[in-house]
Amino acid sequence: MSKEIMRAVFCTKYGPPEVLKIELTKRPEPNADEILIKIIATAVNSGDVRVRGLAVEEFLKLVMRLVLGFSKPRKPILGTVLSGIVEEIGKNATRFKPGDEVFAMTGFKFGTYAEYVSIKENGNVVHKPSNASFEESAAIIFGGSTAIHFLNKAKIECTPGKRILIYGSTGAVGTSAIQIAKYYNAVVTAVCSESGIDLVKSLGADDVVVYTKEDFTKTDKKYDIVFDAVGKIDKETASQCLTKGGVFVTVGGLEVASETREQLLFLKDLFETNQLKAVIDKMYNIADIVEAHRYVDTGRKKGNVVVKITE
Repeated sequence: MSKEIMRAVFCTKYGPPEVLKIELTKRPEPNADEILIKIIATAVNSGDVRVRGLAVEEFLKLVMRLVLGFSKPRKPILGTVLSGIVEEIGKNATRFKPGDEVFAMTGFKFGTYAEYVSIKENGNVVHKPSNASFEESAAIIFGGSTAIHFLNKAKIECTPGKRILIYGSTGAVGTSAIQIAKYYNAVVTAVCSESGIDLVKSLGADDVVVYTKEDFTKTDKKYDIVFDAVGKIDKETASQCLTKGGVFVTVGGLEVASETREQLLFLKDLFETNQLKAVIDKMYNIADIVEAHRYVDTGRKKGNVVVKITE
């Protein structure tokens, strides 16, 4: 294959996983202030499948079409997280050099379901954790950055020992939230299915509520923070178990979690100091991207689904 050509996964229209097609396309060239990254691994997260399937409430579909593209995404190569190796640098780039191992997030620019991507060197890209594999590095980004955003919004760092309930604790965001909350010395109650008990305990949860056996709103326990990490409960439900002045945060609203270099540096530090684990449910090759999306669509994944782009 020519060096000017790469493989990428294109979202040909909104719909089921089968709308994703692997095609050959022109490899990007880095601008003066950019770096070209050879992508080793990416991940399929809830945001990816929401965009691919236009999976939002009916009144939001028009908004999403206006923002992302009417009949298909304007940026058809999806994917927002990556780990990889710097291949080339633009003439004015000084922060990285060829051969550097990095991890990054691209936000609404997407583009990580591909063998290469160009990113501004001052963008959301940093050296990956030195003790993490490329697969682990890709896995910790989406859930980690989202958890950081909402836990910071809830001011978890202000008072050690805060009691937090995490609903949807076995997904990418939930598994990260447990570990980051423990970093801030919070007392964590994880809500999950019976099959998730061992996982959430291994990540540091102090207490577990199995939602098929117990209604967390019907107990005497109160929490300073209720974090809905899957977007399935509302403020009225959460308020039943919040302390006076307690805070409810959710990924289910219109708020888009911020993405910053500082988040990546924080995740890197946590991983390198063994305070954060990468939770990987399944790994796929790029050729199996449709199957990866099918699995995420089931809603049964624990942690992250990683896609290996190149060996």
